[in-house]
Amino acid sequence: MDGAADVVRDLEARLTRYLALTAQALQKAQLAPPPRSFLRRGAEDVLSMARTYYQDALHFQSQHDLPRALAAVSYAHGWIDAGVRLGLLDGGNDEELFTQFS
Repeated sequence: MDGAADVVRDLEARLTRYLALTAQALQKAQLAPPPRSFLRRGAEDVLSMARTYYQDALHFQSQHDLPRALAAVSYAHGWIDAGVRLGLLDGGNDEELFTQFS
């Protein structure tokens, strides 16, 4: 086996897994603050950043830039996770997709 080919296969597998997890998280996460809350705008920004990084990951994947794609999807999920942890996003108590406060 070629070492470089093994690394590429590993990156592709990780990227596929993380893209799927983050897509699930984006579908599940909802804005938590009520529409007229001062925190609503912050929650919208967090979700917007997550979606933007997710789209960046898909773009880098299409360009076969696996390290950048993996970094971008990690940032995307990090934004979602932080939003849920801070209470700006509601993750539906899903402890598989999000780091919940305990």
